[in-house]
Amino acid sequence: MGRGDSYEWVMDTAMDHDGYLAAMRARDARFDGVFYVGVTTTGVYCRPICPARTPGADRCRFYGSAALAERDGFRACLRCRPELAPGNASVDAVPALARAAARRIDAGYLNDHSVDQLADRLGVTDRHLRRALESQLGASPLELAQTRRLALAKQLLHDTRLGLAEIAFAAGFASVRRFNDAFRARFGRPPSALRREVAPTAEPGDAIKLRLDARPPFDWRSLCAFLAARAIPGVEQIDGEIYRRGVVVDGVAGWLEARPSKNRAAAVELRVAASLAPRLMAVLARARALFDLDAHPLAIVERLAGDRRLAASVRARPGLRVPGAFDGWELAVRAILGQQIAVSAATTLAGRLVTRFGEPNAAAPAELDRVVPSPARLAAAGAVEIATIGLPAQRARTIVALAEAVATGAIDLTAGADPEATIAALCALPGIGPWTASYIAMRALAWPDAFLGGDLIVRRALDVTTAAAAERRAERWRPWRAYAVLHLWTGASS
Repeated sequence: MGRGDSYEWVMDTAMDHDGYLAAMRARDARFDGVFYVGVTTTGVYCRPICPARTPGADRCRFYGSAALAERDGFRACLRCRPELAPGNASVDAVPALARAAARRIDAGYLNDHSVDQLADRLGVTDRHLRRALESQLGASPLELAQTRRLALAKQLLHDTRLGLAEIAFAAGFASVRRFNDAFRARFGRPPSALRREVAPTAEPGDAIKLRLDARPPFDWRSLCAFLAARAIPGVEQIDGEIYRRGVVVDGVAGWLEARPSKNRAAAVELRVAASLAPRLMAVLARARALFDLDAHPLAIVERLAGDRRLAASVRARPGLRVPGAFDGWELAVRAILGQQIAVSAATTLAGRLVTRFGEPNAAAPAELDRVVPSPARLAAAGAVEIATIGLPAQRARTIVALAEAVATGAIDLTAGADPEATIAALCALPGIGPWTASYIAMRALAWPDAFLGGDLIVRRALDVTTAAAAERRAERWRPWRAYAVLHLWTGASS
Protein backbone atom coordinates (compact mmCIF):
# COMPACT_ATOMS: atom_id res chain seq x y z
CA MET A 1 0.00 0.00 0.00
CA GLY A 2 1.49 3.34 -0.95
CA ARG A 3 0.78 6.79 0.37
CA GLY A 4 -1.27 7.67 -2.66
CA ASP A 5 -4.06 5.17 -1.93
CA SER A 6 -3.85 4.86 1.82
CA TYR A 7 -7.30 6.15 2.69
CA GLU A 8 -9.14 3.46 0.78
CA TRP A 9 -9.18 0.90 3.61
CA VAL A 10 -11.12 3.09 6.02
CA MET A 11 -13.79 3.80 3.41
CA ASP A 12 -15.42 0.60 4.69
CA THR A 13 -16.91 2.86 7.38
CA ALA A 14 -19.18 4.40 4.70
CA MET A 15 -17.52 7.83 4.66
CA ASP A 16 -15.80 9.16 1.57
CA HIS A 17 -12.64 11.26 1.39
CA ASP A 18 -14.58 14.51 1.78
CA GLY A 19 -16.32 13.10 4.84
CA TYR A 20 -13.01 12.44 6.54
CA LEU A 21 -11.83 15.92 5.65
CA ALA A 22 -14.98 17.45 7.13
CA ALA A 23 -14.62 15.46 10.37
CA MET A 24 -10.97 16.47 10.65
CA ARG A 25 -11.66 20.16 9.98
CA ALA A 26 -14.41 20.15 12.60
CA ARG A 27 -12.12 18.30 15.03
CA ASP A 28 -15.09 16.03 15.63
CA ALA A 29 -14.48 13.98 18.77
CA ARG A 30 -16.88 11.27 17.55
CA PHE A 31 -14.16 10.13 15.14
CA ASP A 32 -11.28 10.20 17.62
CA GLY A 33 -9.61 6.79 17.32
CA VAL A 34 -11.86 5.83 14.40
CA PHE A 35 -9.41 7.15 11.80
CA TYR A 36 -6.05 8.90 11.61
CA VAL A 37 -4.72 11.40 9.09
CA GLY A 38 -1.19 11.28 7.67
CA VAL A 39 0.23 14.55 6.39
CA THR A 40 2.54 13.94 3.46
CA THR A 41 4.55 17.15 3.82
CA THR A 42 5.51 16.51 7.46
CA GLY A 43 5.49 12.70 7.57
CA VAL A 44 3.37 12.88 10.75
CA TYR A 45 0.01 11.21 11.43
CA CYS A 46 -2.57 12.74 13.77
CA ARG A 47 -5.88 12.16 15.49
CA PRO A 48 -8.80 13.99 13.82
CA ILE A 49 -8.99 16.23 16.91
CA CYS A 50 -5.39 17.45 16.57
CA PRO A 51 -5.11 21.16 17.51
CA ALA A 52 -2.44 21.80 14.87
CA ARG A 53 -3.26 23.84 11.80
CA THR A 54 -5.43 21.82 9.40
CA PRO A 55 -3.42 20.66 6.36
CA GLY A 56 -4.61 21.04 2.81
CA ALA A 57 -6.77 18.29 1.36
CA ASP A 58 -4.14 17.22 -1.15
CA ARG A 59 -1.69 16.51 1.69
CA CYS A 60 -3.99 14.23 3.72
CA ARG A 61 -4.02 10.44 3.71
CA PHE A 62 -6.57 8.65 5.88
CA TYR A 63 -6.08 5.42 7.83
CA GLY A 64 -8.27 3.11 9.85
CA SER A 65 -5.55 2.38 12.40
CA ALA A 66 -2.27 3.70 13.70
CA ALA A 67 -0.58 0.53 12.46
CA LEU A 68 -1.55 1.33 8.87
CA ALA A 69 -0.25 4.89 9.12
CA GLU A 70 3.01 3.64 10.54
CA ARG A 71 3.29 0.96 7.86
CA ASP A 72 3.27 3.78 5.30
CA GLY A 73 6.11 5.54 7.11
CA PHE A 74 4.23 8.21 9.07
CA ARG A 75 5.31 8.89 12.66
CA ALA A 76 3.03 9.84 15.56
CA CYS A 77 2.26 13.51 16.19
CA LEU A 78 3.77 14.95 19.38
CA ARG A 79 0.87 17.39 19.89
CA CYS A 80 -2.27 15.24 19.68
CA ARG A 81 -0.45 12.05 20.68
CA PRO A 82 -2.22 9.23 18.77
CA GLU A 83 -1.21 6.71 21.42
CA LEU A 84 -3.87 8.26 23.69
CA ALA A 85 -6.77 7.89 21.25
CA PRO A 86 -9.65 5.67 22.43
CA GLY A 87 -10.11 2.38 20.66
CA ASN A 88 -13.20 0.91 19.06
CA ALA A 89 -15.94 -1.04 20.79
CA SER A 90 -16.67 -4.63 19.88
CA VAL A 91 -19.63 -3.89 17.59
CA ASP A 92 -17.64 -1.67 15.25
CA ALA A 93 -17.98 -3.90 12.18
CA VAL A 94 -14.96 -6.04 12.99
CA PRO A 95 -15.66 -9.78 12.81
CA ALA A 96 -15.36 -11.78 16.00
CA LEU A 97 -12.01 -13.43 15.26
CA ALA A 98 -10.20 -10.20 14.44
CA ARG A 99 -11.84 -8.48 17.41
CA ALA A 100 -10.80 -11.20 19.86
CA ALA A 101 -7.25 -11.30 18.49
CA ALA A 102 -6.88 -7.51 18.59
CA ARG A 103 -8.04 -7.38 22.22
CA ARG A 104 -5.46 -9.97 23.26
CA ILE A 105 -2.72 -8.23 21.30
CA ASP A 106 -3.60 -4.90 22.93
CA ALA A 107 -3.33 -6.60 26.32
CA GLY A 108 0.20 -7.80 25.50
CA TYR A 109 -0.41 -11.45 24.64
CA LEU A 110 2.28 -11.48 21.95
CA ASN A 111 4.85 -10.09 24.38
CA ASP A 112 5.11 -13.54 25.94
CA HIS A 113 3.57 -15.81 23.29
CA SER A 114 3.92 -16.52 19.59
CA VAL A 115 1.40 -15.89 16.82
CA ASP A 116 0.97 -19.68 16.61
CA GLN A 117 0.01 -19.78 20.28
CA LEU A 118 -2.46 -16.92 19.84
CA ALA A 119 -4.05 -18.70 16.90
CA ASP A 120 -4.28 -21.92 18.90
CA ARG A 121 -5.91 -20.03 21.78
CA LEU A 122 -8.52 -18.69 19.35
CA GLY A 123 -9.10 -22.09 17.74
CA VAL A 124 -7.76 -21.30 14.25
CA THR A 125 -4.57 -21.81 12.27
CA ASP A 126 -1.89 -19.15 12.32
CA ARG A 127 -2.38 -18.61 8.58
CA HIS A 128 -6.12 -18.04 9.02
CA LEU A 129 -5.47 -15.58 11.85
CA ARG A 130 -2.98 -13.58 9.80
CA ARG A 131 -5.35 -13.43 6.85
CA ALA A 132 -8.24 -12.31 9.07
CA LEU A 133 -6.26 -9.49 10.65
CA GLU A 134 -4.81 -8.35 7.34
CA SER A 135 -8.28 -8.36 5.80
CA GLN A 136 -10.16 -6.69 8.66
CA LEU A 137 -7.55 -4.46 10.30
CA GLY A 138 -5.04 -4.02 7.51
CA ALA A 139 -2.04 -5.24 9.51
CA SER A 140 -0.45 -8.50 10.62
CA PRO A 141 -0.48 -9.69 14.26
CA LEU A 142 3.16 -8.71 14.73
CA GLU A 143 2.59 -5.27 13.20
CA LEU A 144 -0.33 -4.65 15.53
CA ALA A 145 1.73 -5.78 18.50
CA GLN A 146 4.68 -3.59 17.54
CA THR A 147 2.43 -0.55 17.12
CA ARG A 148 0.92 -1.14 20.55
CA ARG A 149 4.32 -1.55 22.20
CA LEU A 150 5.68 1.62 20.64
CA ALA A 151 2.53 3.56 21.49
CA LEU A 152 2.83 2.60 25.15
CA ALA A 153 6.55 3.33 25.17
CA LYS A 154 5.89 6.79 23.71
CA GLN A 155 3.25 7.48 26.34
CA LEU A 156 5.62 6.43 29.12
CA LEU A 157 8.34 8.67 27.70
CA HIS A 158 5.93 11.60 27.66
CA ASP A 159 4.24 11.12 30.99
CA THR A 160 6.59 9.34 33.41
CA ARG A 161 10.14 9.49 34.66
CA LEU A 162 10.70 5.78 34.28
CA GLY A 163 14.16 4.89 33.03
CA LEU A 164 14.54 3.79 29.43
CA ALA A 165 15.17 0.18 30.41
CA GLU A 166 12.05 0.19 32.60
CA ILE A 167 10.03 1.61 29.72
CA ALA A 168 11.36 -0.99 27.30
CA PHE A 169 10.24 -3.91 29.45
CA ALA A 170 6.95 -2.27 30.55
CA ALA A 171 6.08 -1.80 26.88
CA GLY A 172 6.70 -5.46 26.13
CA PHE A 173 10.11 -5.39 24.44
CA ALA A 174 12.38 -8.35 25.06
CA SER A 175 15.49 -6.17 25.36
CA VAL A 176 16.58 -2.55 25.50
CA ARG A 177 18.41 -2.97 22.20
CA ARG A 178 15.27 -4.12 20.41
CA PHE A 179 13.36 -1.22 21.96
CA ASN A 180 15.95 1.31 20.79
CA ASP A 181 16.09 -0.15 17.27
CA ALA A 182 12.31 -0.30 16.86
CA PHE A 183 11.79 3.19 18.26
CA ARG A 184 14.46 4.74 16.04
CA ALA A 185 13.06 2.96 12.98
CA ARG A 186 9.52 4.17 13.69
CA PHE A 187 10.14 7.71 14.96
CA GLY A 188 13.43 8.62 13.33
CA ARG A 189 15.17 9.30 16.63
CA PRO A 190 16.22 7.27 19.69
CA PRO A 191 13.92 7.23 22.72
CA SER A 192 16.46 9.24 24.69
CA ALA A 193 16.04 12.13 22.23
CA LEU A 194 12.26 12.18 22.70
CA ARG A 195 12.68 12.03 26.46
CA ARG A 196 14.87 15.15 26.35
CA GLU A 197 12.42 16.87 24.03
CA VAL A 198 9.26 16.30 26.07
CA ALA A 199 10.82 16.67 29.54
CA PRO A 200 8.15 14.89 31.60
CA THR A 201 7.12 16.59 34.84
CA ALA A 202 5.86 13.51 36.69
CA GLU A 203 7.66 12.90 39.96
CA PRO A 204 9.30 9.56 40.68
CA GLY A 205 7.58 7.36 43.24
CA ASP A 206 5.78 4.09 43.75
CA ALA A 207 3.23 4.66 40.97
CA ILE A 208 3.04 5.05 37.20
CA LYS A 209 0.61 7.82 36.27
CA LEU A 210 -1.03 7.74 32.84
CA ARG A 211 -4.01 9.33 31.08
CA LEU A 212 -6.66 7.20 29.38
CA ASP A 213 -8.81 9.13 26.89
CA ALA A 214 -12.44 8.44 26.01
CA ARG A 215 -14.91 9.99 23.59
CA PRO A 216 -17.13 12.67 25.12
CA PRO A 217 -19.55 12.86 26.79
CA PHE A 218 -18.35 10.68 29.65
CA ASP A 219 -20.50 10.11 32.75
CA TRP A 220 -17.87 9.10 35.28
CA ARG A 221 -20.12 9.87 38.26
CA SER A 222 -22.80 7.33 37.27
CA LEU A 223 -20.10 4.77 36.52
CA CYS A 224 -18.61 5.19 39.99
CA ALA A 225 -22.03 4.98 41.65
CA PHE A 226 -22.73 1.65 39.94
CA LEU A 227 -19.33 0.21 40.86
CA ALA A 228 -19.54 1.52 44.45
CA ALA A 229 -22.73 -0.42 45.14
CA ARG A 230 -21.08 -3.64 43.95
CA ALA A 231 -17.51 -3.19 45.19
CA ILE A 232 -16.03 -6.34 46.73
CA PRO A 233 -14.78 -5.63 50.28
CA GLY A 234 -11.04 -6.03 50.55
CA VAL A 235 -10.60 -5.88 46.77
CA GLU A 236 -12.27 -2.67 45.58
CA GLN A 237 -12.99 0.72 47.12
CA ILE A 238 -14.80 3.78 45.77
CA ASP A 239 -14.34 7.07 47.56
CA GLY A 240 -16.55 9.67 45.89
CA GLU A 241 -15.24 9.82 42.33
CA ILE A 242 -12.05 7.86 43.03
CA TYR A 243 -11.92 4.13 42.25
CA ARG A 244 -9.24 1.94 43.83
CA ARG A 245 -8.55 -1.78 43.75
CA GLY A 246 -5.94 -4.40 44.39
CA VAL A 247 -4.62 -6.10 41.28
CA VAL A 248 -2.98 -9.41 40.42
CA VAL A 249 -2.24 -10.01 36.73
CA ASP A 250 -0.48 -13.23 35.74
CA GLY A 251 1.02 -13.56 39.19
CA VAL A 252 2.22 -9.93 39.45
CA ALA A 253 0.56 -8.04 42.32
CA GLY A 254 -0.10 -4.36 42.91
CA TRP A 255 -2.92 -1.81 42.91
CA LEU A 256 -4.47 0.90 40.77
CA GLU A 257 -6.37 4.12 41.33
CA ALA A 258 -8.57 5.95 38.82
CA ARG A 259 -10.19 9.37 38.91
CA PRO A 260 -11.61 11.82 36.36
CA SER A 261 -9.03 13.97 34.61
CA LYS A 262 -8.72 17.55 35.84
CA ASN A 263 -7.79 18.82 32.40
CA ARG A 264 -10.01 16.86 30.00
CA ALA A 265 -13.75 16.30 30.11
CA ALA A 266 -13.52 12.72 28.83
CA ALA A 267 -10.43 11.14 30.32
CA VAL A 268 -9.33 9.12 33.31
CA GLU A 269 -6.16 9.71 35.32
CA LEU A 270 -4.81 6.29 36.24
CA ARG A 271 -2.18 5.54 38.86
CA VAL A 272 -0.73 2.04 38.72
CA ALA A 273 1.65 0.50 41.23
CA ALA A 274 5.20 0.43 39.88
CA SER A 275 5.29 -3.29 40.73
CA LEU A 276 2.83 -3.86 37.87
CA ALA A 277 5.16 -2.42 35.21
CA PRO A 278 5.87 -5.90 33.72
CA ARG A 279 2.12 -6.32 33.11
CA LEU A 280 1.29 -2.73 32.27
CA MET A 281 -0.22 -3.44 28.85
CA ALA A 282 -2.65 -5.93 30.35
CA VAL A 283 -3.54 -3.58 33.21
CA LEU A 284 -4.31 -0.72 30.82
CA ALA A 285 -6.42 -2.94 28.55
CA ARG A 286 -8.40 -4.19 31.54
CA ALA A 287 -8.88 -0.67 32.88
CA ARG A 288 -10.23 0.50 29.52
CA ALA A 289 -12.70 -2.40 29.56
CA LEU A 290 -13.72 -1.77 33.18
CA PHE A 291 -14.55 1.88 32.50
CA ASP A 292 -15.91 1.29 28.96
CA LEU A 293 -13.54 3.91 27.56
CA ASP A 294 -13.84 2.78 23.94
CA ALA A 295 -17.58 3.40 23.65
CA HIS A 296 -19.09 5.65 20.97
CA PRO A 297 -21.58 7.64 23.11
CA LEU A 298 -23.00 9.85 20.38
CA ALA A 299 -23.72 6.86 18.15
CA ILE A 300 -25.44 5.20 21.10
CA VAL A 301 -27.48 8.34 21.82
CA GLU A 302 -28.52 8.56 18.17
CA ARG A 303 -29.94 5.03 18.32
CA LEU A 304 -31.61 5.20 21.75
CA ALA A 305 -32.88 8.78 22.10
CA GLY A 306 -35.81 8.22 19.73
CA ASP A 307 -37.44 5.69 22.05
CA ARG A 308 -39.94 7.33 24.42
CA ARG A 309 -39.00 4.93 27.23
CA LEU A 310 -35.36 5.95 27.07
CA ALA A 311 -35.49 9.54 25.82
CA ALA A 312 -35.49 11.29 29.21
CA SER A 313 -32.63 9.21 30.59
CA VAL A 314 -30.58 9.54 27.40
CA ARG A 315 -31.01 13.33 27.43
CA ALA A 316 -30.00 13.49 31.09
CA ARG A 317 -27.07 11.05 30.80
CA PRO A 318 -25.74 10.98 27.22
CA GLY A 319 -22.34 9.78 28.44
CA LEU A 320 -23.61 6.76 30.40
CA ARG A 321 -21.21 3.83 30.19
CA VAL A 322 -21.73 0.11 30.73
CA PRO A 323 -19.45 -0.80 33.65
CA GLY A 324 -17.17 -3.62 32.58
CA ALA A 325 -14.91 -5.85 34.62
CA PHE A 326 -11.24 -5.81 35.48
CA ASP A 327 -11.37 -9.59 35.67
CA GLY A 328 -14.07 -11.68 34.01
CA TRP A 329 -13.84 -14.53 36.51
CA GLU A 330 -14.20 -12.13 39.43
CA LEU A 331 -17.28 -10.56 37.84
CA ALA A 332 -18.88 -13.95 37.12
CA VAL A 333 -18.47 -15.08 40.72
CA ARG A 334 -19.94 -11.79 41.94
CA ALA A 335 -22.92 -12.27 39.58
CA ILE A 336 -23.67 -15.76 40.92
CA LEU A 337 -23.42 -14.56 44.52
CA GLY A 338 -25.99 -11.90 43.66
CA GLN A 339 -28.63 -14.24 42.26
CA GLN A 340 -32.08 -13.56 43.77
CA ILE A 341 -30.82 -11.33 46.59
CA ALA A 342 -30.25 -7.61 47.13
CA VAL A 343 -27.06 -5.96 45.88
CA SER A 344 -25.99 -5.17 49.45
CA ALA A 345 -26.45 -8.79 50.53
CA ALA A 346 -24.40 -9.99 47.57
CA THR A 347 -21.65 -7.56 48.54
CA THR A 348 -21.59 -9.06 52.03
CA LEU A 349 -21.27 -12.57 50.61
CA ALA A 350 -18.48 -11.46 48.28
CA GLY A 351 -16.56 -10.07 51.23
CA ARG A 352 -16.95 -13.35 53.12
CA LEU A 353 -15.81 -15.37 50.12
CA VAL A 354 -12.69 -13.26 49.69
CA THR A 355 -11.90 -13.39 53.42
CA ARG A 356 -12.39 -17.15 53.62
CA PHE A 357 -10.77 -18.30 50.38
CA GLY A 358 -8.86 -15.36 48.88
CA GLU A 359 -5.12 -14.95 48.90
CA PRO A 360 -3.40 -11.88 50.43
CA ASN A 361 -2.10 -9.10 48.19
CA ALA A 362 0.96 -7.80 50.00
CA ALA A 363 1.65 -5.25 47.25
CA ALA A 364 -1.64 -3.38 47.84
CA PRO A 365 -2.73 -1.03 50.65
CA ALA A 366 -4.12 -2.69 53.78
CA GLU A 367 -7.77 -2.04 52.88
CA LEU A 368 -7.27 -3.63 49.44
CA ASP A 369 -5.06 -6.55 50.41
CA ARG A 370 -7.21 -9.46 49.28
CA VAL A 371 -7.50 -11.29 45.97
CA VAL A 372 -10.65 -13.02 44.72
CA PRO A 373 -9.92 -16.76 44.95
CA SER A 374 -8.87 -18.36 41.68
CA PRO A 375 -10.98 -20.89 39.79
CA ALA A 376 -8.59 -23.65 40.85
CA ARG A 377 -8.88 -22.62 44.52
CA LEU A 378 -12.69 -22.69 44.55
CA ALA A 379 -12.89 -25.87 42.49
CA ALA A 380 -10.64 -27.57 45.06
CA ALA A 381 -12.59 -26.16 48.01
CA GLY A 382 -15.82 -27.80 46.91
CA ALA A 383 -19.43 -26.77 47.33
CA VAL A 384 -19.82 -27.86 50.97
CA GLU A 385 -16.95 -25.66 52.15
CA ILE A 386 -18.00 -22.70 49.98
CA ALA A 387 -21.54 -22.88 51.39
CA THR A 388 -20.16 -22.12 54.88
CA ILE A 389 -20.06 -18.40 54.02
CA GLY A 390 -23.89 -18.44 54.15
CA LEU A 391 -24.50 -19.42 50.56
CA PRO A 392 -27.32 -21.79 49.53
CA ALA A 393 -25.97 -25.22 48.60
CA GLN A 394 -27.18 -25.00 45.00
CA ARG A 395 -25.44 -21.67 44.45
CA ALA A 396 -22.22 -23.05 45.93
CA ARG A 397 -22.43 -25.96 43.47
CA THR A 398 -22.89 -23.44 40.65
CA ILE A 399 -19.71 -21.62 41.65
CA VAL A 400 -17.78 -24.90 41.68
CA ALA A 401 -19.12 -25.85 38.25
CA LEU A 402 -18.12 -22.47 36.83
CA ALA A 403 -14.70 -22.68 38.51
CA GLU A 404 -14.04 -26.07 36.92
CA ALA A 405 -15.12 -24.83 33.47
CA VAL A 406 -12.93 -21.73 33.65
CA ALA A 407 -9.94 -23.61 35.11
CA THR A 408 -10.00 -26.12 32.26
CA GLY A 409 -10.52 -23.47 29.57
CA ALA A 410 -13.99 -24.71 28.65
CA ILE A 411 -15.35 -21.21 29.26
CA ASP A 412 -13.50 -18.03 28.31
CA LEU A 413 -14.47 -14.94 30.33
CA THR A 414 -12.01 -12.60 28.63
CA ALA A 415 -13.32 -9.32 27.24
CA GLY A 416 -13.97 -9.79 23.54
CA ALA A 417 -14.67 -13.53 23.75
CA ASP A 418 -17.55 -14.79 21.60
CA PRO A 419 -20.63 -13.70 23.59
CA GLU A 420 -23.18 -16.08 22.09
CA ALA A 421 -20.94 -19.11 22.54
CA THR A 422 -20.09 -18.05 26.09
CA ILE A 423 -23.74 -17.48 27.02
CA ALA A 424 -24.61 -20.94 25.71
CA ALA A 425 -21.76 -22.52 27.68
CA LEU A 426 -22.75 -20.66 30.86
CA CYS A 427 -26.41 -21.66 30.54
CA ALA A 428 -25.33 -25.29 30.23
CA LEU A 429 -23.98 -25.13 33.80
CA PRO A 430 -26.31 -25.94 36.70
CA GLY A 431 -27.75 -22.83 38.32
CA ILE A 432 -26.95 -20.33 35.57
CA GLY A 433 -29.85 -19.03 33.52
CA PRO A 434 -30.21 -16.43 30.76
CA TRP A 435 -30.19 -13.42 33.13
CA THR A 436 -26.89 -14.34 34.81
CA ALA A 437 -25.26 -15.41 31.54
CA SER A 438 -26.30 -12.21 29.75
CA TYR A 439 -25.17 -10.05 32.68
CA ILE A 440 -21.75 -11.73 32.56
CA ALA A 441 -21.60 -11.17 28.79
CA MET A 442 -22.56 -7.53 29.22
CA ARG A 443 -19.87 -6.75 31.77
CA ALA A 444 -17.14 -9.42 31.65
CA LEU A 445 -17.13 -9.83 27.86
CA ALA A 446 -17.85 -6.12 27.21
CA TRP A 447 -20.68 -7.04 24.81
CA PRO A 448 -22.62 -3.83 24.11
CA ASP A 449 -25.60 -5.68 22.66
CA ALA A 450 -26.20 -7.90 25.69
CA PHE A 451 -29.80 -7.78 26.83
CA LEU A 452 -31.41 -8.92 30.08
CA GLY A 453 -34.97 -9.54 28.95
CA GLY A 454 -35.83 -11.44 32.12
CA ASP A 455 -34.84 -8.56 34.40
CA LEU A 456 -37.79 -7.33 36.48
CA ILE A 457 -36.93 -3.63 36.13
CA VAL A 458 -36.53 -4.00 32.37
CA ARG A 459 -39.86 -5.79 31.99
CA ARG A 460 -41.66 -3.23 34.14
CA ALA A 461 -40.18 -0.34 32.16
CA LEU A 462 -41.27 -1.97 28.91
CA ASP A 463 -44.69 -2.86 30.34
CA VAL A 464 -44.35 -6.54 29.44
CA THR A 465 -44.56 -9.71 31.50
CA THR A 466 -42.19 -12.08 29.68
CA ALA A 467 -38.55 -12.07 28.60
CA ALA A 468 -39.59 -12.92 25.05
CA ALA A 469 -41.80 -9.84 24.86
CA ALA A 470 -38.99 -7.70 26.23
CA GLU A 471 -36.63 -9.09 23.58
CA ARG A 472 -39.06 -8.10 20.84
CA ARG A 473 -39.43 -4.57 22.20
CA ALA A 474 -35.64 -4.21 22.42
CA GLU A 475 -34.89 -5.13 18.81
CA ARG A 476 -34.92 -1.46 17.83
CA TRP A 477 -32.06 -0.77 20.24
CA ARG A 478 -29.54 -3.08 18.57
CA PRO A 479 -26.55 -3.05 18.68
CA TRP A 480 -26.62 -1.01 21.90
CA ARG A 481 -29.08 -2.97 24.03
CA ALA A 482 -26.71 -3.13 27.02
CA TYR A 483 -26.73 0.68 27.18
CA ALA A 484 -30.52 0.65 27.04
CA VAL A 485 -30.55 -1.70 30.05
CA LEU A 486 -28.27 0.70 31.97
CA HIS A 487 -30.56 3.61 31.14
CA LEU A 488 -33.59 1.65 32.36
CA TRP A 489 -31.83 0.66 35.59
CA THR A 490 -30.51 4.17 36.20
CA GLY A 491 -33.87 5.74 35.47
CA ALA A 492 -35.62 3.39 37.88
CA SER A 493 -33.22 4.24 40.72
CA SER A 494 -33.25 8.03 40.25
